[in-house]
Amino acid sequence: MDNSFSLKTKVVNSKEYLFDELRKKWILSTPEELVRQQFWKYLNLIKKYPKSLIAIEKKIVINGLNKRFDLLVFDELGKPHIIIECKSPKVKIDQKTLDQVLSYQNKLAANFIVLTNGLKTYCIEIDLELQKASYIKEIPEFSIG
Repeated sequence: MDNSFSLKTKVVNSKEYLFDELRKKWILSTPEELVRQQFWKYLNLIKKYPKSLIAIEKKIVINGLNKRFDLLVFDELGKPHIIIECKSPKVKIDQKTLDQVLSYQNKLAANFIVLTNGLKTYCIEIDLELQKASYIKEIPEFSIG
């Protein structure tokens, strides 16, 4: 993924903030937030997913615990399509990251899971009927039907 999408930033009390167009508010800039912002822009501008189908940092309850997914892309029918877990570039994508996103997957039943730290990105296609997962080279482009 090319991390070169422009972001609106400002500095307040020597802290950098960036404007999140999806949440329509200023967010403290962190390495993970930068990955999250770049990734949704990639999905929108390169893979053609409409902003209206992308949710960012929403609460989800799993086993009675409040969790937050990073990004969730819906299909045109409003069903979860792609769950994206973003980490800071300093964080290695490992089994713990996969387990975290799989707990969301158990609840949301999406077609794809993506794990990214901005440097490495893994995309997994989930066959819900066969209950089988396979790594694929890249995220499919948005298409209707």
